[in-house]
Amino acid sequence: MLAPLAAWLALFVVLPTILLVVISFCQRTPDALGGIVYDFTWENYQRAFEPLYLKVLWSSILYALLTTLLCLLIGYPVAYCIARAPERMRNVLLMLVMIPFWTSFLVRTYAWISILSNQGFLNAALQGMGLIQEPIELMYTPFAVVLGLVYNFLPFMILPIYGSVEKLDHALVEAAYDLGARPGHAFARVILPLTRPGIMAGFFMVFVPAIAMFAITTLMGGGSDPTIGEVIQKQFLGAQNAPFGAALGSVLLLLFFLALVLARPRTARVDRADRAGA
Repeated sequence: MLAPLAAWLALFVVLPTILLVVISFCQRTPDALGGIVYDFTWENYQRAFEPLYLKVLWSSILYALLTTLLCLLIGYPVAYCIARAPERMRNVLLMLVMIPFWTSFLVRTYAWISILSNQGFLNAALQGMGLIQEPIELMYTPFAVVLGLVYNFLPFMILPIYGSVEKLDHALVEAAYDLGARPGHAFARVILPLTRPGIMAGFFMVFVPAIAMFAITTLMGGGSDPTIGEVIQKQFLGAQNAPFGAALGSVLLLLFFLALVLARPRTARVDRADRAGA
């Protein structure tokens, strides 16, 4: 029964990843046609670790971390409230979370552009209320980029946390209250550890795509502060340098793999400690 899934993963995940890594060690043809010469070289990786691209990578990591943190701060209370809502209301609330997925993220992004632009709804409303005299520059700023990323990736944080909170045995929380724990202490020592799997799943589901997202950063950031996703996209489509773009993509894959390896031991230790405490 797993054969179709295994075939899908092999064809559309494993094979493209292998091709990406292989191309990253190749060279570009001398002409401007963007061809690939299958001649082994480390030059692409040496260039990928130059200060210019390390700065872009660090900027992308900061954007992704800030996006993930904001999604967690907003998404955890939302997920908790949905999971603790009456059962007849949960499906309605979940549907409200899922509604943005019914339209393309590009459509949603352009909607935010129309809201945040100098002649957009937000500036018009503020000017109409007399709060500002001149339009505020909201578009093509880090604020606009983070807003677009948080808006598009927030459901990816809410849904896994909701799954963990829904499985949470509320009797454990009541027992903590009976033993004298205050709400903050019960949350930190009981609720948060038991819902950590959902938090970790939401973290990776937001952080991984956010760090490489180029459409939102290009449209709402204007390219003034490029991210690693924009650089990779331009190398493949603009500069016609697929080997260097593949090297940058392989570096991202390595970072994701290291993050997973570092996160798994800690998660396993926490799970063992929780079971021992129970």
